[in-house]
Amino acid sequence: MKEAAAGEEASMNHPAASCGVSEGNSVFICAASRGECNPKEILKPFDCALADSDLFPLTARTVSVLQINLGKVCNQVCKHCHVDAGPDKTETMSAATVDLCIKALKNSFVPTVDITGGAPEMHPEYRRLVTECVAEGRSVKTRTNLTILGENGYEDLPGFWAARAVEVVTSLPYYQKETVDRLRGPGVFEASVEALKRLNSAGYGVLERLPLNLVYNPCGAYLPPSQKSVEADFRRELKKRYGISFTNLFTLTNMPLGRFLSFLTASGNLKMYIERLRSSYNPAAAFNVMCRETVSVGWDGSLYDCDFNQSIGLKCAFGSPDHIRDFSVERLGRRRIVTAEHCYGCTAGAGSSCTGTVA
Repeated sequence: MKEAAAGEEASMNHPAASCGVSEGNSVFICAASRGECNPKEILKPFDCALADSDLFPLTARTVSVLQINLGKVCNQVCKHCHVDAGPDKTETMSAATVDLCIKALKNSFVPTVDITGGAPEMHPEYRRLVTECVAEGRSVKTRTNLTILGENGYEDLPGFWAARAVEVVTSLPYYQKETVDRLRGPGVFEASVEALKRLNSAGYGVLERLPLNLVYNPCGAYLPPSQKSVEADFRRELKKRYGISFTNLFTLTNMPLGRFLSFLTASGNLKMYIERLRSSYNPAAAFNVMCRETVSVGWDGSLYDCDFNQSIGLKCAFGSPDHIRDFSVERLGRRRIVTAEHCYGCTAGAGSSCTGTVA
């Protein structure tokens, strides 16, 4: 990438420079780009909120997590999915790009690899990727929707993970059948309960070396409640009703992107939800956002500051590598983060990340 001219560099330091998403996906327009940014406003464009918090421009601190998204193929169609994954999707990482991810890990030290999708287990290179990452001495997390563990060819995954001490992160919207099936489809809750029992039988959520972490998303257009209180409720109810144990529960704010954005629009809740996120902006959460220590690899090898930016095509920019073939911890560890108005989702209230609250 060519060096920016002096005028270009100056423009990139203005809050408006990092706003905006691709046409067709954007519901946010930064008022700063129209000369309307008013620091006194309560509801302000995200970069103006960062500026008021002395955090603009937002920059990375390091790269401690490489999150690899293997594609959009999934056995479920969840209403809150920000990547719009499903059985009919064709976007999937090539074996050559998987090789580039492994090469990047061999050539630089990133302590944690976080594998996601879609349903990443459905990728033909999934097991090889997990095995190679473990062999390189990295801590490996895998994200699962649980129901995949009951399908043919995937029943042995709990044992596969346990043998390699892979951390399992599962999505479970609630501990009641009606709520889960409404959000994720008929029969999903019962299949999820059976999968959790099998994970417990393999030692997950029981043995300290095999963490089983649940992810909770609100089932509507509101912020998640206290993570500690939700975890206590889940721990009590899952144990009492089904004998299930788990390690931690993470609350995750629903992002106004993908399928959840369609729901907000269709239900007439979009404006209210966006205003709720904006008015709940927390500078402490902004200071600790996950993108400051994470790099996300898309199915085509492109690099993003997070999985949410990936879902709308906002690549790493401002002079940093934007493809896994050019991966550099040194350059990515001091890059400027590309922000847009959906970033209010990670900075509202106690904050939100792939490991729960941040403030």
